[in-house]
Amino acid sequence: MAALSGTSSQIIKVAALSGSLRKGSYNRGLVRSAIELSKTAVEGLQIEYIDISPLPLLNTDLEKEGTYPPEVEAFRQKILVADSILFASPEYNYSIAAPLKNAIDWASRAPNVWAGKPAAIVSAGGGFGGGRSQYHLRQVGVFLDLHFINKPEFFLNAFQPPAKFNDDGDLIDEDAKKRLKEVLLSLKKFTLQLNGKN
Repeated sequence: MAALSGTSSQIIKVAALSGSLRKGSYNRGLVRSAIELSKTAVEGLQIEYIDISPLPLLNTDLEKEGTYPPEVEAFRQKILVADSILFASPEYNYSIAAPLKNAIDWASRAPNVWAGKPAAIVSAGGGFGGGRSQYHLRQVGVFLDLHFINKPEFFLNAFQPPAKFNDDGDLIDEDAKKRLKEVLLSLKKFTLQLNGKN
């Protein structure tokens, strides 16, 4: 984990990834809302959205003499310098979306840059609101040595009235925003605990 240095006012750098690449995706909307909350309602978090769409499909033939393609190197560096991770994980066929799994796999190549980092998962979708993808992601996280917060959980049924998102995929439901804020507060507290700052 990246060591937090300085005083208690140290900013926690959060790398936020969405498993859906669609611009109007509800899961990307959760990330945008989290970024907004970090600026207005959750002091001490700096959330950066990390676009995983430029990453090539995992292929170890692309690794040359211990180096990775430039897009992969840049992505791995952003994960490495982050203090914690926020995953917005849609559910595809009861599991993790392929783009997110691809990104996870690239960053797990030696040396594994996920190791030791605290993390949180949020998801939006139909039915269970992406919950099954979260359970699979937690299983993957065991091998990666990621440390997920356990509470609160955040699953959001995007299609159940009242409307949760607008036509651009932005989160508009105030109750969901409050729940998302609680996730961020929990991630902040857990990150500080793991770094011995609280």
